[in-house]
Amino acid sequence: MFSRYKKQAPSARTAPAAAPAPATSSVETPQAAASLRRPVPRKNAEAAPADKDRKRKERLGEIKVQLHRELLDNLNLSALDKASEKELRGEIAQITGELLDEKGIALNREDRMTLNKELYDEVTGLGPLESLLQDETVSDILVNGPQQIFVEREGKLQLSDVTFKDEKHLMRIIDKIVSAVGRRVDESNPYVDARLADGSRFNAMVPPIAVDGSLVSIRKFKKDKLGIDDLVQFGAFTEEMAAYLQAAVSTRLNIIVSGGTGSGKTTTLNALSSFIDDSERILTIEDTAELQLQQTHVGRMESRPPNVEGKGEVSPRDCLKNALRMRPDRIIVGETRGEEVIDMLQAMNTGHDGSMTTIHANSARDGVSRLENMIAMAGIEMPIKAVRSQIASAVNVIVQASRLQDGSRRMTSITEITGMEGDVISMQEIFRFQRVGLTPENKIIGHFTATGVRSHYSERFRLWGFDLPPSIYEPTRME
Repeated sequence: MFSRYKKQAPSARTAPAAAPAPATSSVETPQAAASLRRPVPRKNAEAAPADKDRKRKERLGEIKVQLHRELLDNLNLSALDKASEKELRGEIAQITGELLDEKGIALNREDRMTLNKELYDEVTGLGPLESLLQDETVSDILVNGPQQIFVEREGKLQLSDVTFKDEKHLMRIIDKIVSAVGRRVDESNPYVDARLADGSRFNAMVPPIAVDGSLVSIRKFKKDKLGIDDLVQFGAFTEEMAAYLQAAVSTRLNIIVSGGTGSGKTTTLNALSSFIDDSERILTIEDTAELQLQQTHVGRMESRPPNVEGKGEVSPRDCLKNALRMRPDRIIVGETRGEEVIDMLQAMNTGHDGSMTTIHANSARDGVSRLENMIAMAGIEMPIKAVRSQIASAVNVIVQASRLQDGSRRMTSITEITGMEGDVISMQEIFRFQRVGLTPENKIIGHFTATGVRSHYSERFRLWGFDLPPSIYEPTRME
């Protein structure tokens, strides 16, 4: 009613004129002239729609909050499980239309459809997060309080225009997720780790630990796993590296995939598992079930955290110990991060050749150091030489996956462990990603190359029927 007399916020298109710059002296200071630093752009994350769209979203949000509770009162919740999606959408649209007519709220066709979809997501799904979960281009969803939701697309973070109404709205969605898997989160238990129905990994931390509102991170589960051919096509590694890895997996070498968070370790492990023969019995152990193995004989295990009373925990080590009694040909551990490392190394040393796992490390040498540290943290007192000897005899190949500064993921190194030289584990790099430079758009320029070192396991490959040509070990010459 008073919109004609209300002050309009300046939109992005009609920005106020900039104030005249103060006069500057033509004489530069020596410090300014000698500076080699780039100017650092300071820009707030922006995803705000145009002012008109923002007001429309706010109005729809207010209407949605009003209707949601009344909708729950009118719906027969016990019958929701039996209703089809089409029937439920139709029922919600009908009840919503009646409620809008009762309140005298007039909406155009587009707004009414938007409202019906959001109410359907509130009732059956995860509210505002539902559209992001259904977006195939989004790989991570990061919630920093009710008004700030970031998404990751192609390795880059972007601020989305999706928001929650307030902290209560966000907490209601968090409770809906965790209660579905028998967990709870509140002030006495302010953080939780869970898995969504589609397999996506969910983590939340709520106030008072989260200062500015609840923090939520969702690592989305990929329904279509990437195979070796896909990764070669995307430039994650080369055909020569794929041929080497096929030989390494098929000849039952023990492989560790090393890398940082979000570097593609699980994707790489999934791809490597495609080389395993279909006749082998495979057991997988994970904190959150993410591996998608295509073999016939696969047994999947998932660890379990303690309940509210601190009981009922099933650790990865418990799963691993039990797996050793289940006659596996290979054991695949989704991620080794604690005391289960000693059981994993022993399994690799005692007839379970071809086992694989992932660890967090920035290089192959760091990966070996991390294994040593995990053994020490497990409380096992062993001389350092004995620890390194155990690692050197158990692990054959370390595949390093990295997420580069432009968001791309590459297999930056394939390194073999060849034994011990005194107290030091001897290693040799077979392939690497050679960085050359950076484009003006901050894209990495580089190429994959062999190091010129022949594989320590070449004879093993030949005896198993994988006679790789010597040319794959020749360095790439860039003209």
